[in-house]
Amino acid sequence: KSSSSSSSSRRGSDVSEGRASHRAGSMSLVCVTTVSQDRVAVTETCGKFSRTLSPGLHPILCCIGECVAGDVSTRVQQLDVVCETKTKDNVFCRTTVSVQYEVRREQVYDAFYKLTDPRSQMTAYVYDVVRSSLPRINLDNVFDQKDEIAMAIKAQLGTVMPEFGYNIIKTLVTDISPNEKVRKAMNEINAASRMRAAATEKAEAEKILVVKAAEADAESKYLQGVGISRQRQAIVGGLQESVVAFTDKVGDIQPKDVLQLMLMTQYFDMMKDVGAQAGSTVVFVPHTPGSVGEVGDQVRDALLQANAAGVGAPNSQKMVRRSGRH
Repeated sequence: KSSSSSSSSRRGSDVSEGRASHRAGSMSLVCVTTVSQDRVAVTETCGKFSRTLSPGLHPILCCIGECVAGDVSTRVQQLDVVCETKTKDNVFCRTTVSVQYEVRREQVYDAFYKLTDPRSQMTAYVYDVVRSSLPRINLDNVFDQKDEIAMAIKAQLGTVMPEFGYNIIKTLVTDISPNEKVRKAMNEINAASRMRAAATEKAEAEKILVVKAAEADAESKYLQGVGISRQRQAIVGGLQESVVAFTDKVGDIQPKDVLQLMLMTQYFDMMKDVGAQAGSTVVFVPHTPGSVGEVGDQVRDALLQANAAGVGAPNSQKMVRRSGRH
């Protein structure tokens, strides 16, 4: 019995030791992996898709052939595409398009397995849209219609890429750059147009100044004529009053003599003013007292001739009428 009990005890110890060794081996075939917060990992078992791993710590069953095949980023990414094509008016320009996209978390399998290079795929679609849109637009209108081009690119990518697990967030046409010579010509055209507008405005301003100056000069001459007319009326009225007053007080004198006396007085006042003013221009006129009488005779003769012409005019008209009747 003792030998049998000892042998049975030995067998029990061997089983326990075998179980312990099996547990140790199974634990050594289990691995762990960590996934970053901004990524989703993909595992395969014997080359076949197994599952996706969210951020955190995960066990990997290495004993059955499970391994991490790779991962995809869940961040919003940007793809910059530079495309060169010509416009409707045969001008080549470089267009830069920025595509912002992200991986759909529920379609990680499609994003990981369906496309070899998703960036190249999206670049091809951008080329297709840009090179089919710009040849229908003139260069001057490309800058105005860049939003329409961006919307067409987003519509094209938004139709195709969700099938592969990608969501198109935004497309932007960030740069439109024609050839250097074309840009220089456009700037020169713009500068010439602005200079022409500036010259037109300047000419209009000068025209306004000239017109206003002419209007001011005309108004000034009109007012000056009105002033001279009133001055002469006042002088004639003053002379008339003076002659009448002088004739009434001195009975033996004639109006002719009074007028000559007044002209003589004004003549000497004028000579005094010319000599008294500093820097005045010298005027050579007959300055003997007898010349004043000659001036007065000339004025009087002119008045008499004017009166005679006015009196004779009605008689001449009557003679013309009579001759017409005959």
